[in-house]
Amino acid sequence: MADIILRVEDLNMYYRTKEGNVRAVQDVGFEVSKGETVGVAGESGSGKSSLALTILRLLPNYSVVERGRILLDGEDVLSMDEEELRRIRWTKMSFVPQASMNALNPVFTIGDQIAEAVLTHRDVSKGEAMEMAGSILDVVGVGRNRLNSYPHELSGGQRQRVAIAMALVNNPKFVVLDEPTTALDVMVQAQILKLLEELRSKYDMGMLLITHDLSIIAELADKVIIYYGGRIAEMAPSVELYGNPLHPYTQALLKAFPDIRAKRQRFSFLPGSPPNLANPPPGCPFHPRCPYAFDRCRTEVPGLREVKPGHWVACHLY
Repeated sequence: MADIILRVEDLNMYYRTKEGNVRAVQDVGFEVSKGETVGVAGESGSGKSSLALTILRLLPNYSVVERGRILLDGEDVLSMDEEELRRIRWTKMSFVPQASMNALNPVFTIGDQIAEAVLTHRDVSKGEAMEMAGSILDVVGVGRNRLNSYPHELSGGQRQRVAIAMALVNNPKFVVLDEPTTALDVMVQAQILKLLEELRSKYDMGMLLITHDLSIIAELADKVIIYYGGRIAEMAPSVELYGNPLHPYTQALLKAFPDIRAKRQRFSFLPGSPPNLANPPPGCPFHPRCPYAFDRCRTEVPGLREVKPGHWVACHLY
């Protein structure tokens, strides 16, 4: 997985609000290679969905990208105009948004909606677009026999598969998935995760998986980013992070993670609340909740350091 499809460098973004600037993305940098899934895990309100929207250039007009670069296949997404963005969206870079299965238009058939995604970006006939729609429905396990179905005629799991089909029909190199299994039951979640793994392998795509669910990250991600207070707290290969978590926040998250092998297990709970991104605490954003915090933590933001090959942590303990 040496071919890097996405490189994010020193990315900083905030929202302008009446309460002040909400700094949802601060000093963020990472890479995604072809065929690799990078998972971003964090609590609600940590800024992880804002990170996804920044990468996709889908931010509202009250947002400001302060600095940084987002290189997609070597091209800087932040320097692109609207015409250039239209050229790469859904073709080089695609998106499965949160609750996407509920975003399908109820008055158009599944086939028409997928074909529209093709016609918008490719110089093909309606018949060719419908054939591509049928093919991708076969790939995601819905089947081309559903081309003339309406969204309400499909189950939640089928609608989610259709949303994934729409994101993949133009063969993008990189896909962002924001909470792709939200509101699905456990069995359907497992099916969707298996499908995503198969599609990644089939198309050799890079994937950025945004979720609050560590079990999904463990199942699908090659590399994990733990996101807290608009910053990367820890980043490492999945096996390394789950086996040797270094940041106190990561350790707390994993202690609350059930182990099906244990006969008896006592879960720990993390006291306190995530920081207010409009008025974050000075120093390390985690220090008000950290059992190991000392004076330096309360005044100085820790930088992200590589403590062993591929394992990065932002903590003054290291």
